[in-house]
Amino acid sequence: MTNSSGLQIVNYDKNTSDKYTDLTIVGDVRDIDALTKACEDVDVICHLAAEHADNVTPLSLYHDVNVIGALNVVEAAKVNNVKNIVFTSSVAIYGLNRGTPDEKLEPRPFNEYGRTKLEAEKIFNAWHADNSTSTLITIRPAVVFGENNRGNVYNLINQIVSGRFLMIGDGKNCKSMGYVGNVAEFIKVQLEKEPGYYVYNYADKDDLSSSEIASIVREEMNIPANNMKVPYSIGLIGGYAFDVLSKITGKKFPVSSVRIQKFCADTTIDSTAAMSSGFTPPYSLEEGLKRMVKHEFK
Repeated sequence: MTNSSGLQIVNYDKNTSDKYTDLTIVGDVRDIDALTKACEDVDVICHLAAEHADNVTPLSLYHDVNVIGALNVVEAAKVNNVKNIVFTSSVAIYGLNRGTPDEKLEPRPFNEYGRTKLEAEKIFNAWHADNSTSTLITIRPAVVFGENNRGNVYNLINQIVSGRFLMIGDGKNCKSMGYVGNVAEFIKVQLEKEPGYYVYNYADKDDLSSSEIASIVREEMNIPANNMKVPYSIGLIGGYAFDVLSKITGKKFPVSSVRIQKFCADTTIDSTAAMSSGFTPPYSLEEGLKRMVKHEFK
């Protein structure tokens, strides 16, 4: 596939999509042979694959995909003499309620996703250290949302639109987020970097509070305001109850203790380095949120 920038792109994924059916090599990062074959004649590897949901079972999948997958990408790069890797890590490596961490803050992941993403970073760092002429760009995005994304932001908007949403806590906690259209443009800009090691947090600014996010969605969908709030302690107890119910029934629910903790935490990051690197996001955070609401729910 040749995109608007004239780049020849090979998409390696577990599934094809309607748009890229004829342009995707179907495979898994855990399959070293297929991955190595897919990386033939490639100049840059953009590694976005990850096991990232909050309720992954078994837990070993985080290691298998995020850590073993990183080892396989590095091996495929070595075999094919690929000198440029862009790796999307995660702000989950910092943990919760760490203030507004910049790239120099010591990582302190609180879950398996963050821990395995940090392990993957170390694997790519070791690859770069052994290749002085290589380029490694590590991007640590905050929560990424946008059209066709079925992650936590989609679930939140869906609950608001369907009338099932209740604010847990006071709603004043702030969330750093990145609109997918902006993140994609930022990755594209990185392809022009000179050899070296680069690491960036990514979030579109200014951060929005949980209450502000809910208000934007309600306004866009003409839904009346709802000021009802549930204390954090009660919400967390409810989350643990769903955890127990999930273990008993084997079903996955949209509410869990981890999701309650993440929703009520201040998950903000400092993205000054990314925003001062010469990159200007095409969309504001509010614009991105409204675009997603229009696409998914209107």
